[in-house]
Amino acid sequence: MKKFLEKIVTGIITCSGFLTSVIILLIVLFLFSEGFGLFSQKTIEEGYALVVNTDNPVDELNAKQIKEIFDEDVTNWKDVGGNDENITVFRFDDMQKHFTDEQLGANYENAGKCIEALVGGDKGIIAFVPETFVKDVETVKQLEEHHVSMSEVFFGDEWFPTATPAAQFGFVPLVLGTVWVTVFAILFALPFGLAVSIYMSEVANERMRKILKPVIELLNGIPSVVYGFFGLIVIVPLLQDVFGLPVGESGLAGAIVLAIMALPTIITVSQDAMLNCPRSQREASLALGASKWQTIYKVVMPYSVSGITSAVVLGIGRAFGETMAVLMVTGNAAVIPLSITDPLRTIPATIAAELGEAPAGGPHYQSLFLLGVVLFFITLIINSSVEYISSRNKVQANQ
Repeated sequence: MKKFLEKIVTGIITCSGFLTSVIILLIVLFLFSEGFGLFSQKTIEEGYALVVNTDNPVDELNAKQIKEIFDEDVTNWKDVGGNDENITVFRFDDMQKHFTDEQLGANYENAGKCIEALVGGDKGIIAFVPETFVKDVETVKQLEEHHVSMSEVFFGDEWFPTATPAAQFGFVPLVLGTVWVTVFAILFALPFGLAVSIYMSEVANERMRKILKPVIELLNGIPSVVYGFFGLIVIVPLLQDVFGLPVGESGLAGAIVLAIMALPTIITVSQDAMLNCPRSQREASLALGASKWQTIYKVVMPYSVSGITSAVVLGIGRAFGETMAVLMVTGNAAVIPLSITDPLRTIPATIAAELGEAPAGGPHYQSLFLLGVVLFFITLIINSSVEYISSRNKVQANQ
């Protein structure tokens, strides 16, 4: 009977592990299939077309060129490979400015002819109009469909997924914002974390250690939204007054909040690594005349370097994937940060803020899943680094 029960328990555990692995694999496959679907999407909105005069030699425009033209940052066709001709921008909303209701028709049945006449009479015009009105018109030229490319996504410097007529899906501002705030968070957290871990493992007595350890570990249990609220109420106004910033929501505020959140991880892992240093090495160092601090610096720290490195990498992982706290204090500006006091936006915050508003299956929706793929690879690299460092630490300990 006992062996039968053991087989049942073993089977349940095996099935649970198998189902968990399958579910994780399916989630990853779904993430990749949705994310990479972005590259099959057209640059301009579905159902619309860009048309120009038939004498215009330009056949295709990428997303950045389209945005610059309609934002009037580019005003001459020669800047995008065309003739030396001034660009005239026309949107379908401008129909009433050029034609009367009688010319357009009660149900816009004459809109195609109006667009044909307007575009045909202006060599420099570019019109963003519904595709149905120009589908069968042969006297105007419809620009070739441009699809979202990898270079535009992974090297683009602008994130504006709701822009018309061409959405901008540049990941560079979001990746840099995430890296920027994470690096500064670790720079702030590492000195304090190491100092506290050294104190708890080498200086504090047993009573003090028993008091501090639960308190530090308790910090891990505080919800991130509470950290974000604390940062919004305390840190943001403080930074605004100290640095004279127009707004206190900035990368610096996010870095400080993330540093506080990463401290428990860095302290706990570093302390455990230092406590694993053999007592014999400490005693040998002291016997040779080294002071207590010299022993810590010359013996304990070098022995624990792999564990400390693991603590730093785990701290980076904690900061890199944080969402709510960063969303509340960084200003959510999807621009390339030039200073730590500039507002910025991170990848997790972008996904959390925009996924609920993105139409399912659309390019905006798919771009957010692709951001999830980028975050997945970054997290995979961080976790692999921890495993590699931990394995080295075990090998050194066995030697």
